[in-house]
Amino acid sequence: MEFEKKIKELENIVEKMGSGELSLQDSLKFFEKGIRLSRECSEQLNKSEEKVQQLIDISPEGKAITKDFEEEKT
Repeated sequence: MEFEKKIKELENIVEKMGSGELSLQDSLKFFEKGIRLSRECSEQLNKSEEKVQQLIDISPEGKAITKDFEEEKT
């Protein structure tokens, strides 16, 4: 499942659980699914962040010089 679809599914789960209309059994089912989706999204974000690099210059040979992406600290 694509990242965006996982996020949308998480939003749906939060909405259903917040309605207060689910049984305990259904709430647990949705909770477990939400935890699984949350972990998958987190892993996917971590992998994506590792791949992101910033272009800092071009070498005399014409090759891109990059550095690892660093999160901005505020």
